Amino acid sequence: MSIRVYNKKRKFDETTEPEGKVVNRNLFRFVVQRHEASHLHYDFRLDLGGVLKSWAVPKGPSMNPADKRLAVMVEDHPVSYIGFKGTIPEGNYGAGTVEIWDKGFYFPIDKEQQRISERQALALLKKGELKIFLKGDKLEGEFVLVKMKPDEKNWLLIKHKDEYAVKKKYDSEQFRNTTQSAKKEHGKPKSE
Repeated sequence: MSIRVYNKKRKFDETTEPEGKVVNRNLFRFVVQRHEASHLHYDFRLDLGGVLKSWAVPKGPSMNPADKRLAVMVEDHPVSYIGFKGTIPEGNYGAGTVEIWDKGFYFPIDKEQQRISERQALALLKKGELKIFLKGDKLEGEFVLVKMKPDEKNWLLIKHKDEYAVKKKYDSEQFRNTTQSAKKEHGKPKSE
């Protein structure tokens, strides 16, 4: 989706959201923004291809591989949106409160868990399946984004079974105000 869609939906004289521009440098960052709008959801965003590729995740991400979270692809956001938090005023698209739930770095990986290039990652995303390794305050390890059907916006965000995965029920709201302690609560290695 084009960054023009993002700009078209917003009134920049009324909201503090940054205007959309494509950048030429990818730092492989990610952010999860908790967005309390008409319905609470979490926006999962990857710095990829000069923009933030974005998905709305109604239940929030999960560290439990048994949870297959619906992730609805939305318009690309500008990379400068990665640090956005605050209130989008009533009458504006996405009106409500945005806070940063998690942030960090990621790298795209192939089937053998080897790093791949940005170009390869964009090609895999276009095909409908992108594997990533996240290193955030709350989310860590391997995840996959899988498109449910061709030409649809619905994807699944799934945690892979790895040393960071948990077996307990995972509710993103329980970890709203935590960082590294979230990992320890789920039995993560004490060496972290």
